[in-house]
Amino acid sequence: MRWVMLTLAGPTLWALLFSGVYALHGLGCARGWNSIDTGLGTLHMTAMTGLWLGGLVLHLGLLIALPGGGLRQQRLPRLGAWIGLIASLLTLAPILLTSTCG
Repeated sequence: MRWVMLTLAGPTLWALLFSGVYALHGLGCARGWNSIDTGLGTLHMTAMTGLWLGGLVLHLGLLIALPGGGLRQQRLPRLGAWIGLIASLLTLAPILLTSTCG
């Protein structure tokens, strides 16, 4: 049962990260963060990018922490972790690259 929970760790982390970045996008647009400069860019982009990069570090940490091996109980959690990492890269990069507030 533990390996089932570990298998879902990567996609769960992606879901949390996806929700967080999109929540920051809406909040930043509503609060005018795109007009506040931080020295690294606007507060809006800095907040979203910081959360995204922090999440990617957590994804990588999960991959490092999971044991390797040939057993299904070892392969499936690592596969789930890879799925979460790739999903985080592919689904969140567009909002960070093309973020606009209406």
